Amino acid sequence: LHMGKTMREDLTVVVKYMKQLYPPEFNVFSTYAELYHNYFASQATKNAESHLEDKDIYLLLSWVHSIYPKDMRKEHVLAEELEKLKLGSLLPSSLSKELERKYLDSEEATIKNSLSKCLDKEIQRWKEDKEPEKLNGHFQSELLAIFVIQSIYSGQKRAKDISTAVGEELSHRLSKELPAFLKSYKDAFEDFKEKSKKHRYYKPILIANINNCWNFRDYTEKNIAEKDDNKASILSTLSDIENSGFDVLLQQLFVQLKPIYKKFTENKWDSSNEIMNEIINTTSKHISDFRTLKDPFYHAIVEKIHARLVKEYIVRLLKRKVSLKTPAQQQNLAQHISKNAADLEAFCTSNGSQATWLNSALPKLAEIIRLQDLGAIKIEVATLATTYPDIRKRHLEAFLHIKANLSRGELKSILGYLADSTASTPPVVPLFSNINVS
Repeated sequence: LHMGKTMREDLTVVVKYMKQLYPPEFNVFSTYAELYHNYFASQATKNAESHLEDKDIYLLLSWVHSIYPKDMRKEHVLAEELEKLKLGSLLPSSLSKELERKYLDSEEATIKNSLSKCLDKEIQRWKEDKEPEKLNGHFQSELLAIFVIQSIYSGQKRAKDISTAVGEELSHRLSKELPAFLKSYKDAFEDFKEKSKKHRYYKPILIANINNCWNFRDYTEKNIAEKDDNKASILSTLSDIENSGFDVLLQQLFVQLKPIYKKFTENKWDSSNEIMNEIINTTSKHISDFRTLKDPFYHAIVEKIHARLVKEYIVRLLKRKVSLKTPAQQQNLAQHISKNAADLEAFCTSNGSQATWLNSALPKLAEIIRLQDLGAIKIEVATLATTYPDIRKRHLEAFLHIKANLSRGELKSILGYLADSTASTPPVVPLFSNINVS
């Protein structure tokens, strides 16, 4: 610091006051500058060749690449003169490269180690008999994501402060650290999920871990380029953690709903309104627990529930348990389905589902049951197939079992029309392809 300050102040005096006292051919500024620089460089080289601690290596590299060249040019008149001279670096290139390698190796190892310790602490927290903290009503362990992101970001910034090249090299080395950390995190989460089901705060901890994914996701979306292969890897791992947590959270609800859905076909749809009310009440009790999820995850889990409720209803319609011969009977069933569909949509929407693509499935099926004109039925089937391109002949055939007044020829004609109308590309979000027809 003293040497750098002295050099800058002395050379400023030379350029401002002494230079004009000498003839130009004396190159007085050049003489002073080179002598000062060479002495400074010899001291820097001497330090570089001695045994240095990691923090000293960082400081010396900062001087060589950043502090010295920038500070020397703070004075405008000095900067102009130095630009003409091209004094070069304080360290020989080979020595500078060796120090950079040592620094990068050390920084990479330090960050890896701190991420590993951070995960160990997080796992330890899960094992404690404590409910996770809440922020704005959401369970979370936010320190994990903050520490991991900050460790990587701070390391990259420190390196960039030395030089752009050193910053880029460390960023390249650390590019796989976040994907690797998240894979370890996912493994630890799976282990907890399988082995700690009797933990007092099992579900809150699952929810906290799902919520943790948001900060990692947000950081990745904003800071990692689309063309970077690591981005897809990170987002895929986060989706695995989220969906794995959702599956456990929804398990109990789906088990409770299964026998309720069976009542539709057992009662020939006669008491379908009461059954739908039971489904909604049962689901409602579970949804309140999910309010501790962050909003994006809450909406995601409610949409999963919405999709499951619609799917299970369709499953019951495809069971070939009901066969109605008269238009009046079919009209009655269509009314029941329409009413159930409206109640289901109102419930899911009021609880935050944004899966509007599901809302037309049951009303369209109800309309096919209600219609008696063959041409009108075909048009409705074509509309259904356009909206849900994953519907197949086997689904429609099982469903049309309800319309017992269709002749074989009419049935064949409708099924043939579906084959022509069904798109070959799979849907973005599947509905019928998740339904097996027995």
